[in-house]
Amino acid sequence: MTVPTHLQRPLPEANNKLESALRASHLASLQDLGSELVYTQEVSGRYLSFYWQEAERYGISAGESGIETIEPADAAAYQQRVRKIIESRVPERFSCKFRYEERYFCFDLVVSPILRPDGTATTVLVMGSQLHQSEGNDLGCEAVKAIENGALNCNSQDYQKLLTKIARNIRRTLDLDTIRQQTVDGLGKALCVSRCIISLYKKSDPEVRVVAEYRQEQCPSLLGKKLLIKDDACLERALATLGTVVEEPQEECQQQSRLVVATYYKNEPNGLISLYQCGRSGWEAAEIELVREIAEQVGTAIAHATLYEELKEARQQAEESSRLKSEFLANTSHELRTPLNGMIGFLKLILEGMAEDPEEQQEFIQEAYRSALHLLNIINDILDIAKIEAGKMELELGSVKLKELFDRVDDFARTQAQQKNLSLRFQLPSAHDDVIVYGNYQRLLQVMLNLVGNAIKFTHEGGVTITAEVQKKKVLFKDQELPGMVVVRVADTGIGVSLEKQDRLFQKFTQVDGGLNRKYGGTGLGLTISQKLVETMGGQVNFYSMGEGLGSTVTFTVPLYQEPLIVSSK
Repeated sequence: MTVPTHLQRPLPEANNKLESALRASHLASLQDLGSELVYTQEVSGRYLSFYWQEAERYGISAGESGIETIEPADAAAYQQRVRKIIESRVPERFSCKFRYEERYFCFDLVVSPILRPDGTATTVLVMGSQLHQSEGNDLGCEAVKAIENGALNCNSQDYQKLLTKIARNIRRTLDLDTIRQQTVDGLGKALCVSRCIISLYKKSDPEVRVVAEYRQEQCPSLLGKKLLIKDDACLERALATLGTVVEEPQEECQQQSRLVVATYYKNEPNGLISLYQCGRSGWEAAEIELVREIAEQVGTAIAHATLYEELKEARQQAEESSRLKSEFLANTSHELRTPLNGMIGFLKLILEGMAEDPEEQQEFIQEAYRSALHLLNIINDILDIAKIEAGKMELELGSVKLKELFDRVDDFARTQAQQKNLSLRFQLPSAHDDVIVYGNYQRLLQVMLNLVGNAIKFTHEGGVTITAEVQKKKVLFKDQELPGMVVVRVADTGIGVSLEKQDRLFQKFTQVDGGLNRKYGGTGLGLTISQKLVETMGGQVNFYSMGEGLGSTVTFTVPLYQEPLIVSSK
């Protein structure tokens, strides 16, 4: 292609050697530079030389108007940018939309100051390439086509096509990350902006977080950054009005214009779309309308996708709960059959006269009785968890002497500990009078028997220590002011629990050692029931273990009924 004669303008002698070399350049040398567009320009905006490889394709030919009719769509912002580059003498890269008659073209430009021998500059060398979208992205092609034809207005067919395609892409998925990324990519490429981001907003949050971003290469990433709403008037206004907010450059050195719009669903904001454009001021009405309508689509899509994610999570939890309950039922049926078979077996021996003497017969009866008690405890656990699940666990609370509670636990657990050669120690607070707590005696006994029984079951050597400590700090429970709390600790030297499995201990229907072939029996309801009972009585349960083989400590708290007179430790 031959450069039109009127584009080969003579350059003033004041220009340096680079300008002279450019005037003598041919098409081959320009192509070697890898640029479709090359021109030099004065600070005033007057072209000194101009070459565009695609000029003839768009019907740009010689004439009186010449290249003066090819100008930036926002001439004022472009000239401000050029002046800044000349003054700073630092090259910059940015995107710019040009207009020729009724057509628009987007270019990626590199603008460099042309320095004189004395180090000053009054002209720039501009090299650029036209921004085209890949053929595989029909959305981008439609957007660029609409911009090039100058037809991006609210009533145009191209505008409706662009809006429909972006909205269709958003509705094709229920994945939140995909929705957000397709939105910023679609708007960023369609409007040729420097940056487009989506920020996640939750009601009453003081800040928003950038969760999706489209940006040009020269722009630093904001992905993952948190933006404080109160420090940004645009974000604050967009969330309050659910409308579009335009921020224009306030100072000559500020070269960035911003358009912000809130995404929302049923008049509740759930995000923000922010578009940034360097080297321009003002946004066309069609661009603002496009962003506003897309924001409405995105707000609805985010709400639906969020609901889908919640339903998906709820379904997974329900499936996991169903699996755990099935495993629990299998384990429980096994636990029920074991004592039941023991009872039937010993009673059958008695009925068939298999006992050799009265003493052996008495032993069979005692074993059957112990099996019956064990069976009763399992059934009670199942009934308790059923009440807890139904929200019908109600307790009558009153005064309970801690010493009586400890003595009763000792009576039940001492034989079990001795059978395993384990030590069992109880330590009450040193007080001149009884330590009395506020709770339900039977349920506190049940909690302690659960915790001490577990400690003995999972300990093979060493022992179990039960201690209590009074904490004198007034608490409010069921509209009553109580003088403090008692912390009961059940510590053992047993097998312990690995750190990654400890969160499963208080889940209903779960056991750390699950399955029918597990080493330790039980329904896996002890800790869960204990936790719920203690919480109903105004306390809380905690579990501590440094890992497998390092023992465990379970603590629970219960309110004091009256303040005891503690013996001084001096």
